[in-house]
Amino acid sequence: MRHVNEIKEKVDGAMLPGLNVVILGAGSIGLSFAASFADAGFDVTLADPDAARRDAASTGIATQVDAIALAGLRRGGAGQIDVLPDATAQVRSAALVIEAGPEDLAVKQAIFARLLSDAPADAVLATASSAIVMSRILPDAADQARCLVAHPVNPPAVLRMIEIVPAPATLVATQTRASALFETAGFTPVVLNHEIDGFVLNRLQGAVLREAYRLVGEGVVDAAAVDAVMRLGLGPRWALSGPFETAELNTPGGIRAHAARMGPAYRAMGEARGETGCLWPDDLVARIDAERRRVIAVEDLPARAAWRAQAVARLVALRDELARDADDS
Repeated sequence: MRHVNEIKEKVDGAMLPGLNVVILGAGSIGLSFAASFADAGFDVTLADPDAARRDAASTGIATQVDAIALAGLRRGGAGQIDVLPDATAQVRSAALVIEAGPEDLAVKQAIFARLLSDAPADAVLATASSAIVMSRILPDAADQARCLVAHPVNPPAVLRMIEIVPAPATLVATQTRASALFETAGFTPVVLNHEIDGFVLNRLQGAVLREAYRLVGEGVVDAAAVDAVMRLGLGPRWALSGPFETAELNTPGGIRAHAARMGPAYRAMGEARGETGCLWPDDLVARIDAERRRVIAVEDLPARAAWRAQAVARLVALRDELARDADDS
């Protein structure tokens, strides 16, 4: 299979113990992962001790498969999905194990204690936790080498970004192997340099939500108005370019010009809220500018802004069409 060669190339020739993926937990995240990996050609074992969840798994997976097709993300693989109450035997030959169970530290600690004993030495052992870092699950650095957090965006079947969050003693080879496996399944891995509570996605999301609650609490606007500002204003732009690129495209001269023009205002707003770290130091702005210049030259920003204007128009048209469909249903 083509995907087998892709994986082997991406891990610099390191042989994986197999192309089997074990997913522990048949909730919405587990079902979504199962459909995604099977569509990429992996054989998947989906394990859950709850009989009701196992009985509902086939319907849930079919829903995820339909979503993958609707999003235009089908990869055409024909991996097998086996739904079992226990995956101890399958773990012994797995390339990747994803724990997608409840957000319960004690439960995760018990699961990973078994995985460290049962899984192959080269298997990647990941938790899909949205809040618990791996160093809390495995406090002993000696246990962390092949373990990490693989934090998805819900639903993973169509929102194909995955945060790869190492523990302090996670091997670089483990991070590389995890990234390769998820890439082969159609995900874009974002590898954090070190673990942090909330990872990146929830820290950004949390910052927006904290201010949203403040604005409503202070009587500035109601909840519907906050949602409208995001849905009609920020959301369409951020769907096409993140906050740094958006800043550049809104300000002639790029990120340096934006920081000079808007930095003091944003600092004042943050400090008025009692926040710290609101100053954007010159060396930090320079570093971000250097990263952006590796992506696009300053002289090419006007063309990119023109592209965004057209792309936003198309996105808004589709959004409004979907909104009308929802109203009519």
